Amino acid sequence: MAQPAGLLYSKEHEWAKLDGEVATIGITEYAQHSLGDIVYVELPRIGSDVKQFANVGVVESVKAVSDLFTPLGGEVVEVNAGLEGDPAMVNRDPFGDGWLFKVRVSDVGERESLLSPERYDEIVAEG
Repeated sequence: MAQPAGLLYSKEHEWAKLDGEVATIGITEYAQHSLGDIVYVELPRIGSDVKQFANVGVVESVKAVSDLFTPLGGEVVEVNAGLEGDPAMVNRDPFGDGWLFKVRVSDVGERESLLSPERYDEIVAEG
């Protein structure tokens, strides 16, 4: 399962797309597939400060409840409001319309702790 290029990944199965100082955060296709049909997403509040790899919310599916971690720290500047009425958007388009939240990154150097698409593929393959 090849991961989209241009994204960075965490071992907890989140992705980040940096655009200047703002990172869009979501969960990977592997994560949404493992969870099954997503029925609820609890996201961090806009304006809250989050630390890299901190628990910032919950993703609930018909099979499980999973903690949501942020791959990059900073101030939450936007959340995907569309998920409130349609959380299954994460299943349908995890790398597009199913994004979760955006963070104004406080330390761009944190990206060095994240994985390339190729390295993430290796971790997923290892199980």
